[in-house]
Amino acid sequence: MSDLPIRRALLSVFDKAGLVEFARFLAKQGVELISTGGTASALAGAGLAVTEVSQVTGFPEILDGRVKTLHPAIHGGLLGRRDDRDHLAAMERHAIRPIDLLVSNLYPFEAAVAAGKPDADCIENIDVGGPAMIRAAAKNHAFVAVITSPDDYAAVIAEMLARNGALSLDLRRRFAAAAFARTAAYDAAIAGWMNRAELLPARLILSGERRQALRYGENPHQQAAFYVGGEHRPGVATARQLQGKELSFNNLNDTDAAYELVAEFERPAVVIVKHANPCGVAMAEDLASAYRLALASDPVSAFGGIVAVNRALDGPTAALIAELFAEVVIAPAFEPPALAALSAKKNLRLLEAGALPDPLAPGLSIRSLAGGFLAQSRDSGRVAAGDLKVVTRRRPSPAEIADLLFAFTVAKHVKSNAIVYAKAGATVGIGAGQMSRVDSSRIAAWKAREAAEAAGLKESRAKGSVVASDAFFPFADGLLAAAEAGATAVIQPGGSLRDGEVIAAADAGGLAMVFTGMRHFRH
Repeated sequence: MSDLPIRRALLSVFDKAGLVEFARFLAKQGVELISTGGTASALAGAGLAVTEVSQVTGFPEILDGRVKTLHPAIHGGLLGRRDDRDHLAAMERHAIRPIDLLVSNLYPFEAAVAAGKPDADCIENIDVGGPAMIRAAAKNHAFVAVITSPDDYAAVIAEMLARNGALSLDLRRRFAAAAFARTAAYDAAIAGWMNRAELLPARLILSGERRQALRYGENPHQQAAFYVGGEHRPGVATARQLQGKELSFNNLNDTDAAYELVAEFERPAVVIVKHANPCGVAMAEDLASAYRLALASDPVSAFGGIVAVNRALDGPTAALIAELFAEVVIAPAFEPPALAALSAKKNLRLLEAGALPDPLAPGLSIRSLAGGFLAQSRDSGRVAAGDLKVVTRRRPSPAEIADLLFAFTVAKHVKSNAIVYAKAGATVGIGAGQMSRVDSSRIAAWKAREAAEAAGLKESRAKGSVVASDAFFPFADGLLAAAEAGATAVIQPGGSLRDGEVIAAADAGGLAMVFTGMRHFRH
């Protein structure tokens, strides 16, 4: 069958936005309305004629409303095939009238969990009757239309007006797909909450709601969209765009990388990211000073980059950012002078995230593979000064230790193999994503020399710096490259079969070196 005339509708919703207006339209089209408790009261209060479900079933709502629509008179009306003689005969025999339209949305379980409600409240917000009806109507979409969101009321009204009170099969099929997606996401949220003590359960269920259809993915020939999941983590998913062009796939990916890194620091900090790797990171007494230091780390790569700050963006810092071509600026908040300073950059995207993510919070990192996906706990590892093991004759100074910890934190967010040179709370050279660690070390040293030349300095900015490696040095050559660049202290996980050779090379060069015992691969 193609068009379905709508003659009888069951309305049972928690979210009553637009309900009365939609029901009033149905009534004007001659549609009989049946409903449950609170929904029936809202419709009757608006002066609409409505039949309560208990009158249809001949059975009252019981168990505090846990049981009201779970009855053959309801589910038979939703599931009965109208092209099947046996179904029609059974419906007639049991006085079951067909239901043409189901309007149902679910108890706000996700909202209850997000609000930190007690377990008992969350359990009471697990809807049973709603999903059962929605699945029944969606399964039988050849003969029933199902609406699970108030956003769909307008489409139903438009089509019923255009089709003389009927709905097309195409629309019903689209609504059925949305209905199954909604119940699947709902059950995924419940399963995730039930399994919250187990990070990697035997069956991991992922769901997401499309926030934004993107023009394309990493490249123009790829399709893409931005989905938000159930984790309420501050960042690109919570951010409000204050100005600028539409965000792209690469914008979102790079901005997430920048904001996750800048959240690692307690002091005012600025991160500049290009192609998901930081090219400049700095801490200082104020954001403007931190921005100058971060930009000096690699001013060439910073062009067209993403800027993230861990404080409300102020006017002076925004004025400095306005001098650079940047794609996105993300901050917990924007002060009015900052907005004024950046307002002339009409294409610059400004994202106000509201808060910083907790870098130590547990969570999952997901990566797709052919035929499946990998899941792991988020890299929330962090080392403190007390965790460091000094393995060289020379111990690092307190200033070197502070820079070593800073550089190792940055290295955690750089694609492996990662080498980071830092001095006075700022990066001065970053080597990322190379197949050999020595190449990353050489690239980082080259970046430090290039930045020094751009600033008119005679010697490399790596002179007197410290260096961090995200994993152990398998050979002494990577460390020797760091020493040649001018580094005075090294931080690395340790654990190589040739640790002795690397330590000996550090001692020979007068370097201090500490082991963390923790690796930060990022692929």
